Amino acid sequence: MGKKSRFQLPEGLAKEPKRRPARVADMIRNEVAMLLLMEMKDPRVQNVTLVRAHVSDDLRTARLYYTCSPENKEAAGEGLRSATGYIRSHLAKHLQLRYAPELMFAYDSTLDEVDRLNELLSGKE
Repeated sequence: MGKKSRFQLPEGLAKEPKRRPARVADMIRNEVAMLLLMEMKDPRVQNVTLVRAHVSDDLRTARLYYTCSPENKEAAGEGLRSATGYIRSHLAKHLQLRYAPELMFAYDSTLDEVDRLNELLSGKE
């Protein structure tokens, strides 16, 4: 009965992806987006859009990807980093999690790459 098979699935197929981190990431992204839209008064983060979020399996860290105009990228990053404590305390109050995750913000350059590829394909360069 305790005999194990010598045949195993490849490493990537052995485990199912966990759904809870994805659900928590969506909750965090929605809550922070509403916070940026409704309550933040810092002009550096006024035109910031949260694109996606990724939460670690243990729900301790959350990486939030944002986009904004390219000339505002540095200022927006500084504004988000300075507001991290406020955002984290807001999440702790409004989301029913055991721990408020550590927040990290990263600029999402996907839209910039799409624009660059469109220019290359259209021959404008």
